[in-house]
Amino acid sequence: MIGGVFDELVGQTEARRILADATRGDGMTHAWLFTGPPGSGRSTAAVSFAAALQCESGGCGECHACRTTLGGSHPDVTRVIPEGLSLGVDQVRSLILEAGRAPTSGRWQILIIEDADRLTEAAANALLKAVEEPPSRTAFLLCAPSTNPAEISVTIRSRCRVLVLRQPPAGAIADLLVARDGLDRHEAEMYAAAAQGHVGRARRLATDPEARAKRHDVLQIPRRLTGLGACFTAAVELIEAAETEAAGTYTERSTAEKEALETALGKGGTGKGASKASRGSAAAMKELEKRQKTRDTRAKRDSLDRALVDLAAFYRDALAAGFGARVPAIHPDMADTTRAAATKLSAESLLRRIDAILECRKAIEANVRPRIAVEAMMTRLWQALEPGRVPGRQRTRFTLKGSKLANLKKRYADTSVRQGSGDTALIIQPKSSTHRSVRPAEPGTGRRTGAAGGSARGPGPRRGASGPTGRCRTRDRRRGS
Repeated sequence: MIGGVFDELVGQTEARRILADATRGDGMTHAWLFTGPPGSGRSTAAVSFAAALQCESGGCGECHACRTTLGGSHPDVTRVIPEGLSLGVDQVRSLILEAGRAPTSGRWQILIIEDADRLTEAAANALLKAVEEPPSRTAFLLCAPSTNPAEISVTIRSRCRVLVLRQPPAGAIADLLVARDGLDRHEAEMYAAAAQGHVGRARRLATDPEARAKRHDVLQIPRRLTGLGACFTAAVELIEAAETEAAGTYTERSTAEKEALETALGKGGTGKGASKASRGSAAAMKELEKRQKTRDTRAKRDSLDRALVDLAAFYRDALAAGFGARVPAIHPDMADTTRAAATKLSAESLLRRIDAILECRKAIEANVRPRIAVEAMMTRLWQALEPGRVPGRQRTRFTLKGSKLANLKKRYADTSVRQGSGDTALIIQPKSSTHRSVRPAEPGTGRRTGAAGGSARGPGPRRGASGPTGRCRTRDRRRGS
């Protein structure tokens, strides 16, 4: 039975077998690509595999090599986690130089790149050259959501052994929560289902009250969208919650990085050349602040994306409840609310709401400002009406008082006003019965026909105002013609 460092891979029996065989030399290659949905354990698999490669026993989990690799302190294992929206070519080139060195204390020189789909085009080309001609004892372990050419270069993929990880089943995640975190079985199953196969998300829901409170607030959004004002309020609160969560993620780390850089640049020094060194440190501080800002932006978007996934899952549960589908609910603790939504909303309306959320995620991924994208999504969730009703075409009622009302009555004193049908909102016509109502223009003529068989001119000069030559008759009479 496979164990040791691979115990962290939940629900990945086949992947564990393949990696264990590779550590013994069966199918080992210099480049690996770990793919799978979020939370499937791509980075966990890469780190566990690196520990097994450095271990003399193939990943016992107890030796010095295993502990230092899993702890992130092994000198021959470099783990890169992109903190910004992309991974640039300069950083990749420095990593390649480091990975090209011979191992100092381990068996392999290993470079782990998480979220390799964030590589820029230039960075991907630089990495490709290293993968095509690797040193003899260097291994590249890349992680990406899929092998889609939009996410990972086709040429890089062709030079790697691809290991596809599946989404862990909720039962396996629940077993892990019970065994490792000591949760009750019912709570473990609930958090495992809500995490949608994401092991880290399930553990956070189980151990962090703030994460549970945020999830509860997100799932209350459908009940709060009672008007346009409520839509904008919900959007602002959702954005602010994501910003608050992201701000607390890297606050301590950002402060420590800033203090370390200031110390290295000699802040507070009073000796000779201290002022010159202080002026030269401005560029380094600006670069650090830029990296931290990019990292915070990525954290905000990740937090917001998790909220949008939870919201889409709510409508999915309502859709499944409406059809009576025998599928497990993602939010079992919201079963009463989802059943109530299923009775009030049609399947088409629920699908419109799910589409609105998915389009919001795509817009944010395409660098649309999150506030604009979320506000547009909230209004669409509110306006996803029943079939036969067109969102946005609502009748506006207003009241005229004082002089405006008097002027309107005087202007239309000899007319009747009635509500039209179809695209006609209002019809105003003279009260006289001899008046011919105007019909739509005849095809190809540009003329409109009256009810009595006569005709009425369309756009252009009126017949009573100008003659065949287009001259004004009044002006002709003044000239004696």
